[in-house]
Amino acid sequence: QVQLVESGGGLVQAGGSLRLSCASSGRIFSIYAMGWFRQAPGKEREFVAAISRSGGITYYGESTKGRFTISRDNGKNTVYLQLNSLKPEDTAVYYCAADREYAVPLRQESVYDYWGQGTQVTVSS
Repeated sequence: QVQLVESGGGLVQAGGSLRLSCASSGRIFSIYAMGWFRQAPGKEREFVAAISRSGGITYYGESTKGRFTISRDNGKNTVYLQLNSLKPEDTAVYYCAADREYAVPLRQESVYDYWGQGTQVTVSS
């Protein structure tokens, strides 16, 4: 069993930046590909970014490509999401997720085995 805890969310003005963290309780963090998703009120959950087990491969959703950066530190059992040039439409609860089966990063929610509780990001205009 793996527990994921997100942090780093908050209120920021448009154009600002935030860095989200997701800490894992798993003993062997490097066996999981990791992903970030978000869900805005009244909308379906959306893929944001994912990273391979080693961190060598990353994959981004179209709406965040070029503004957000995913990274990981396997020594600290943590995955990060750097959010830059934030827009009001980025307002959502951001979730991290862990996938044990696939080494490469994937966008499908169904492949992820473990999920965090989410952290709120609010971008004011």
